[in-house]
Amino acid sequence: MAIKLTLDGKIHGVTIARRHPHLVLVIDGVEHEVSSLPALGDGRKSITVGGHEVSFSRASLRDRQIVRMGGRTFDVGVVDPFSQGGAGGSGQDALKAPMPGAVVSVQKRAGDKVARGEAVVTIESMKLQTALPAPRDGVIAKILKGEGETFEKDEIIVTLEPETEKA
Repeated sequence: MAIKLTLDGKIHGVTIARRHPHLVLVIDGVEHEVSSLPALGDGRKSITVGGHEVSFSRASLRDRQIVRMGGRTFDVGVVDPFSQGGAGGSGQDALKAPMPGAVVSVQKRAGDKVARGEAVVTIESMKLQTALPAPRDGVIAKILKGEGETFEKDEIIVTLEPETEKA
């Protein structure tokens, strides 16, 4: 079974190669043996991968997971294969702030083409930096918040317009 995950705006392929005696995942073509899995839920956890114990903290954020390990924070989400591509409803025309904070950096400009899952802006909330991915393929219409500007939860930071097809 193959799935795709976004990790900080980049898409990675993950396949379950084997389940017994230990879980073996193939991530971007590289095998990783997972011999102990943490219990579900938020908080501090540890997992054994390739014989090495890895400690991390995890928090759910709607359809994504925020994972902190090794002094770095990662934004992880499952890519829905049925919604990939240019089709998108009006609900996917805006990139909203998941929590209050400030814009740290802007990776795209108005007029730039973006692919679903591609990082558009990086925000900081409660000392946690998160790259916000494009909700669908399209073109950046407006960037409403620039570097250093603050925002509230669910405030629109970027709007998209459909990618125009040239005949």
